[in-house]
Amino acid sequence: MQSYFSRLLQEQGLLSTTADHLGMAGGVLFLLLLAVVIHWVLWRPVLAVLKRFILRTETNWDDALLENRVPQQVFRVVPLLSIYMLLPLVLDEGSALHSLLLLLLRLWLIIVGTTIATALLRTVLQIYDQRDRAREVPLKGFIQVLQILAWSVCLILFVSQLLGRSPLVLLSGLGAFAAVLMLVFRDAILGLVAGVQLSANQMVARGDWIEQPQAGADGTVIDVSLTTVKVQNWDKTIVTIPTYQLISGSFRNWRGMEQSGGRRIKRAIHIDQGSIRFLDEALRQRLLSIGLLKEYMQGKLQEIGEEHARLGLQAQDAVNGRGLTNIGCFRAWLQLWLRQHPAVHQDMTFLIRQLQPGPTGLPIEIYVFTRTTEWAQYEAIQADIFDRVLAMVPVFDLHVFQQPSGQDLRGLAGELGKCD
Repeated sequence: MQSYFSRLLQEQGLLSTTADHLGMAGGVLFLLLLAVVIHWVLWRPVLAVLKRFILRTETNWDDALLENRVPQQVFRVVPLLSIYMLLPLVLDEGSALHSLLLLLLRLWLIIVGTTIATALLRTVLQIYDQRDRAREVPLKGFIQVLQILAWSVCLILFVSQLLGRSPLVLLSGLGAFAAVLMLVFRDAILGLVAGVQLSANQMVARGDWIEQPQAGADGTVIDVSLTTVKVQNWDKTIVTIPTYQLISGSFRNWRGMEQSGGRRIKRAIHIDQGSIRFLDEALRQRLLSIGLLKEYMQGKLQEIGEEHARLGLQAQDAVNGRGLTNIGCFRAWLQLWLRQHPAVHQDMTFLIRQLQPGPTGLPIEIYVFTRTTEWAQYEAIQADIFDRVLAMVPVFDLHVFQQPSGQDLRGLAGELGKCD
């Protein structure tokens, strides 16, 4: 079957062979010029008008389409489709050139179509990342899986066109090849599966503070991809952790603490047990002058006096009855003071407790939560609390336990030398 241009030239009196060759060359040149004109029209005036229109709209999704070059990729298809549809008019359908151009057009359409699909996926990810939910449920891993699938389909279609076979025939032969792929790309496949699990179970998201000592990670997650998680440590170094390492091992995510609105203070001071005693009259009067303790101590002293009167004991007989201790009054003051502290969260766990006494003294542990989760503010609040607590310990005639220092030992040696 002759092309339209060949028949037209033959009607002008040219020989059949000459008309075929000139018609073929003219037809190809016509298609190329047509493709160039269509490409120029779409990429110059049409694209310029489209950009101005998109920039004037208030919506964000069209801006994302433009940033990811989706319109540009779609415009690439129009010239190719024009050539594909007009090719039978300018070339003999049985000619080798016609078959070759059709094959090249199909291959190029497959690549461009896949490029459009991946650009649309990037656009979806960009629009989704602007939402608040993106921090809790990252979509990047799923988008990367879909992009891999898109390029895999592209590869299968590309090879099937080159070989002239159905894609189903190629898929049937991938079974044995898949086993080889699993051995060669074991780590990549494990990372892919782990990345999907991390995203689906909301285990890690951008902005989370995580710790994994095995990988040397202690900082903020800055990126969650299909196969890796990037963590910026507090010293500004960046650690890249394979996703399957997070799944197969263990890590700590501080997201729950940040969402709760409070951060825990769990620290103890160690009291020298040799300084613990009952209150004498001088210490009792001194502690009664502390505003926070006055009501507490008056109530306790009245309660103890009534009990001693019932038992026939002297009011100050702490050995056979009850008596106030300096450590008990210290714990009471500490609890009352923290209860009115503006930076301490009063609706979360609040404990002032004694721990097991040991060689380093009696631990008095403060177990409370601050009202802020911001690191610098938290450390400042914690330091202020213990500054005050350590300064108040001597007021109760208590001593903080501390291992002897070199200065202590030198002082002791000096005293012993004077005795000699």
